[in-house]
Amino acid sequence: MAQAREQGLDLTGEGGLLAQLTKRVLESALEGEITDHLGHDRHERSGERGGNVRNGHRAKTVTTEIGPVEIEVPRDREGTFEPKIVAKRQRRLTGVDEMVLSLSAKGLTHGEISAHLAQVYGASVSRQTISTITDKVIEGMVEWQNRPLDPVYPVVFLDAIQVKIRDGQVANRPIYVALAVTVDGTRDILGLWVGDGGEGAKYWLHVLTELKNRGVADACMVVCDGLTGLPDAVAHVWPRAVVQTCIVHLLRNSFRYASRQDWDKIARGLKPVYTAPTERWLEFAETWGSKYPAIVRLWENAWAEFVPFLAFDPEIRTVICSTNAIESVNARIRRAVKARGHFPTEQAALKCVYLAVMSLDPTGAGRKRWSKRWKPALNAFEIAFEGRLTNTRH
Repeated sequence: MAQAREQGLDLTGEGGLLAQLTKRVLESALEGEITDHLGHDRHERSGERGGNVRNGHRAKTVTTEIGPVEIEVPRDREGTFEPKIVAKRQRRLTGVDEMVLSLSAKGLTHGEISAHLAQVYGASVSRQTISTITDKVIEGMVEWQNRPLDPVYPVVFLDAIQVKIRDGQVANRPIYVALAVTVDGTRDILGLWVGDGGEGAKYWLHVLTELKNRGVADACMVVCDGLTGLPDAVAHVWPRAVVQTCIVHLLRNSFRYASRQDWDKIARGLKPVYTAPTERWLEFAETWGSKYPAIVRLWENAWAEFVPFLAFDPEIRTVICSTNAIESVNARIRRAVKARGHFPTEQAALKCVYLAVMSLDPTGAGRKRWSKRWKPALNAFEIAFEGRLTNTRH
């Protein structure tokens, strides 16, 4: 550092101190690799006359997190040397790929990622290269989408996010999200699917059947919006599951029928309906029925799927009514999708959502919060659902 300051070297950037150190480390590692490959050190001949030997170097520029670094890669006469630390035709170190995937998960477009890398790190990475990097996750995405699942989950949340996909013309297409709470109180996103049109119960039946084929034999409670036909689809796949209307969807739809100045009052009036230990619906209906009959009708139409919620202990109702479980995931997905505008293909849209989902909890702190928050509810589930979760615990 003292020598760098005396020479006026910057820490980062092309020709900076970190670039020079990276160059030395990489070249030293490459020299070690070719020595191991040939079986003898530099300036030494192999034991066998005419054996393979070093054959000079070739220059190569690699893109790193600190900018472009030019290195000298050793060669052998027979051309059999296959370096590992910087493989043949590799132009980027692993950290650059991870950075591109991280930026893509946050919703940046390929052009924005390219500009960011050029501005901050002085690295020239084309949009096509960025697309190639993000395409590498597709194989992992397919494997993740087909992985075996647990035999039972206490709660499964179902929802759909609308995205714009250009297939001849730009059209809204749903991406279906299934999120579950495990018997250990952790979050598990079971899968992502691109629908072929409106959010329909028929497609949800296809999704639920796929989950069953991947090992989910039972779900205690399925939380979803009030889509017509969806309770029948759930009953067909998991006959013992309790179908619960998503409280957040009911609240959000209620506000659409009311003046904004009444939103706070209506929210306070509805809260006892889904949080009180006894049924409090009549109080709200009498207070607001004459001014907003559409809100009363909305809740009464959804009452068959809302009523089961009222029979559970407060511990279960507390974690279900907030539905923060899937709303926080949806918020991250919407942020990533909104930044892109629209997608050229289904796979491009699915890749963007998958990257957003995989970056939800980078530190693992969220996993700990989930376990702590769901512990009281899981104890209540054990009692309410007659030990259906017990046999799955290890």
